[in-house]
Amino acid sequence: MPHITSLSRSPTHTFSKICVPELELLEGLGVAGDAHMGARVKHRSRVAQNPDQPNLRQVHLIHNELLDELATKGFDITPGAMGENILTTGIQLLELPLNTELQLGEQALIRITGLRNPCAQLDGLAPGLMKALLHRDTDGNLILKGGIMAIVLRSGTIRTGDDIRIRLPEPPYIALDRV
Repeated sequence: MPHITSLSRSPTHTFSKICVPELELLEGLGVAGDAHMGARVKHRSRVAQNPDQPNLRQVHLIHNELLDELATKGFDITPGAMGENILTTGIQLLELPLNTELQLGEQALIRITGLRNPCAQLDGLAPGLMKALLHRDTDGNLILKGGIMAIVLRSGTIRTGDDIRIRLPEPPYIALDRV
């Protein structure tokens, strides 16, 4: 069963987040106590463009298998280091379609809104990390491996080890794009 491997948040706009045993997800807002919580966009670059945009980046998820892949390339990335709120195991997050819903634990429900766009701050964590998260497929399409973003549909407390249930949207499926 897919599950939550690690949880993290930061009350300030730091790149990396602090690991915690549980998070409170708030409907329409995001992660309680996290700098990116809110109905309107909180990411500084997006606030500068238009502070009235809806916040489609309330929750950031990365799959633990990505950390394993990065380790084979010489990167020692720990949970929370890339700014994710939720580290998962057993789900290929990047392959899920837009609007997939994930039930986290017994109550919380989130909806995937798109891909996280890797930024240059990754190289501050580990030189070359940004390049390691950008790939091209056999057709030359850019693949972004920085995780996915979601909004909170239903509040709930989630804990490390909680199961994750996947609810796919109605077909036709739409591939994830940057959000």
